[in-house]
Amino acid sequence: MSKKISEENVRRILANIKHPAIDRTLLDLGIIKSITVESNLVKIILAFPFPNIPVKELLINSVREPLKNQSLEVEIETTVMNEEELHKFLAMEQEAWKGAI
Repeated sequence: MSKKISEENVRRILANIKHPAIDRTLLDLGIIKSITVESNLVKIILAFPFPNIPVKELLINSVREPLKNQSLEVEIETTVMNEEELHKFLAMEQEAWKGAI
């Protein structure tokens, strides 16, 4: 079944997904860098603070699954945050750290 969805709808679906060790959403942290919607295909770029972070697959799956549950096709690309994005992420991390997962 194919259905039309907007970027705004995708943002709503992903709005409450939190980082497992930081009390902030992936959108707030800047990890969800971009969302593009083409028909029922959702393309997402996730920006991580460092390459090879230990929770990489967990974060990818936490984004992919709620969209797949809406019968959407999902493509996820990953990258590393630029200096400005990293600075903002680290400030939020320090403020909202809740500990090991």
